[in-house]
Amino acid sequence: MDRARDRVLAIVALTVVWMLLWGVFSWVTLIGGLLVSMLVLAVFPLPPVTFAGRLRPGGLLRVAIRFLTDLVVASSQLAWTAFGGRRVPHSAVLAVRLSVRSDLHLTLCAEAVSLVPGSLIVDMDRAAGVLYVHVFDVTRPADIDRFRRDVRDLEERIVRAVGSDAEIKLINEAATAGSPSTVGGSR
Repeated sequence: MDRARDRVLAIVALTVVWMLLWGVFSWVTLIGGLLVSMLVLAVFPLPPVTFAGRLRPGGLLRVAIRFLTDLVVASSQLAWTAFGGRRVPHSAVLAVRLSVRSDLHLTLCAEAVSLVPGSLIVDMDRAAGVLYVHVFDVTRPADIDRFRRDVRDLEERIVRAVGSDAEIKLINEAATAGSPSTVGGSR
């Protein structure tokens, strides 16, 4: 039953994207989108994604507010660096180990990190739960530590917004034990 529901949701989502890409709402576009969506899902079946958590409105609101704040701050910092022109910014690729290793949480963290200007996921080790992040404007070791802490804080907010009780327990244990954030330093 869940698999059928997921398939219907995927067809609806793909059809909506199809119609948005065409920019026209008509019966032809709707039927064409449904047919293309079903064909895509038949040729490229989606792997099952397990969601053991539950949605927490307060946590989702915290994630959204902090994400929007990060967008504004990072965009301002990039603009200042670009238009200031007084110094050459340095970048680095950092390894950050996450506490929760589910595919869903890895993907959500990776997407959120990549959407904020100045950072981009360049690789991911699913088995170890490590994100390799390209970071813009890193000048001191303290900047590296701050960025790793920011990624771990983002993971915590996401897990508290959509995670299961067991995943929240993992986050709490990592916070009290000192999270294993560093994997081999920066590249």
